[in-house]
Amino acid sequence: MTLGSSEETTSTGGAAREKRDMPRIPYRSDGIVHRSRHNFPGARLQQRPPILVSALPRKRVYASSSNASVGHRIRNAFQAIPRFLADETRTGLLLIVVALIALFLANSPWEPIYSAISHYEFGPESLGLHLSVHEWAADGLLTIFFFVVGLELKSDFVTGPLRDIREAALPMLAAAFGMVGPATIYVLIQTITGSDHFHGWAVPTATDIAFAVALLGIFGRGLPPAARTFLLTLAVVDDLLAIIVIAVFYSSGLNWLALGGALLTIVVFGFLVQRQITKWWLLIPLAVVAWALMLNSGVHATIAGVCLGMVVPAKRIRNRQLTHEFDEKLSPWSAGLALPVFAFFAAGVPVMGGEGGLSAALTDPITISVAVALPLGKLIGIWGSVAILTRYTRLRLGNGVDLPDIAAIGLLAGIGFTVAMLVAGLAFPGETEVFHARFGVILGTFAAALLGAIALHQRTSVRARGAHASNQR
Repeated sequence: MTLGSSEETTSTGGAAREKRDMPRIPYRSDGIVHRSRHNFPGARLQQRPPILVSALPRKRVYASSSNASVGHRIRNAFQAIPRFLADETRTGLLLIVVALIALFLANSPWEPIYSAISHYEFGPESLGLHLSVHEWAADGLLTIFFFVVGLELKSDFVTGPLRDIREAALPMLAAAFGMVGPATIYVLIQTITGSDHFHGWAVPTATDIAFAVALLGIFGRGLPPAARTFLLTLAVVDDLLAIIVIAVFYSSGLNWLALGGALLTIVVFGFLVQRQITKWWLLIPLAVVAWALMLNSGVHATIAGVCLGMVVPAKRIRNRQLTHEFDEKLSPWSAGLALPVFAFFAAGVPVMGGEGGLSAALTDPITISVAVALPLGKLIGIWGSVAILTRYTRLRLGNGVDLPDIAAIGLLAGIGFTVAMLVAGLAFPGETEVFHARFGVILGTFAAALLGAIALHQRTSVRARGAHASNQR
């Protein structure tokens, strides 16, 4: 018995020494690279854990070449750009920064350089495409933005919130009255001041969806989701009405041959996408031809972008929904290139060094009309129409949205930057008038953003909402 115990102790001690002398194998928590063949079922002796990342040299984990590592980082950077620009809050803030930079440059010692770049002309004159840089931004790059708008309109009308007229009727009517309100106030101020620039009535009627949604996301956290849906529906219909206004009231000297060619090209584009033919080398040239013909027809070139977007099928065909696919691919280009470049050349208003200076800009009836009509006209038109319609018709607000919420949304709708800047350039023939109208857009947008942010902050602190709100207060 004693001998047996001695032998057992000896063997145990030898096994312990043998185990102690073995090299340490990293634990599972250090990170796994691949499985060990010793861990397969039926393997004898010690079951070793898998080989781990920490047990391997660092160079084996990554590519053996430093160039590959740099290429990997560059690819990651390019992939992060669409994700960054997919956030509406970030793109809205990007536009604000770009607009402020342009406004600073236009009123700084670098203004001659900024103006020279803006008015530099290039392009084939024989094709009617010899344009200045700011015209390429407004008539060319901005078409990408309007193509995305066309895609969103098609999706909303076919599969989105606008497909059910009963649910979309209230924000759609509010959008229409939201354009009547600013136009009425603009004309009223022009009449009171004795000015005759009535053709600028459409400048304060457009809502910039990127800015408005960005501020709603920042200051409106805590509002019912239906408030965002109401604003998006209102802004989409507002964009559609603004497009109609541009096409009807700001087109002149129509070239019917060029217009027919543009429409025929758009039909061919629509035929191809309906057949699920989406080769870029085929669609992009067709889109460029349609844009160039529309530009030479006398109709604003951005209408081509809207029409091209509207002919893309929104329903799922063969497991593909092309409006969503195109929107996902082009939205980063729209938000990261088209809108910032347009804003850079449109917001550069020389109010300090312009004719008459800052005092002339602030006292011009055009500036006053646009600056007042944007926040006040949108508020009266949207909030007033919703209040009357919900009181005297069967249309109702729901899902926790109240009339005070609509007032905050109405103020946000007064943020009219992109399309308002575009219409300002179309409405007035003189450069000084255009500058003053755009300065009014900047002032009105700033006032609407500030008042809208305050109203949203007040509404987010209210917990009692809906039909029972008055009983809980």
